Amino acid sequence: MTAPIANTPARPHRLGRSVGAVLLGFIVVVVLSLGTDQVLHVLQVYPPWGQPMHDPGLNFLALSYRCVYAVLGSYLTARFAPHSPMRHALIGGAIGFVISLAGAIAAIPMDLGPMWYPIVLAFSSLPCAWLGGALYQRKQVVR
Repeated sequence: MTAPIANTPARPHRLGRSVGAVLLGFIVVVVLSLGTDQVLHVLQVYPPWGQPMHDPGLNFLALSYRCVYAVLGSYLTARFAPHSPMRHALIGGAIGFVISLAGAIAAIPMDLGPMWYPIVLAFSSLPCAWLGGALYQRKQVVR
């Protein structure tokens, strides 16, 4: 006679590790993005904080390093996920999309720069998250 196997919910420490992995990726992206922004403001590459930045080249620069940081953050999320690394990376990307979309909706009427910048930033969240997760998975296959 065999005992029935009960479906048990995810163990609490795995849920905590999942949340921690996503949070780690998010914090890395925010800290690196704001840190780079600050350095570029101090070097007077960017206008002072609070002033609009209408130069498309400067906005493209900001978008470029934010995308690199998003890929890195998603890679780290996947790396520290207790299971399903791609799912964790995409969850982080979805959270980034929602936050970026809310930021775009708030920023566009404020005329802080070109309208395309916050829109592209929001819509780059999921592709960057996928790329970070894919890079992590590819590294695992090579091993």
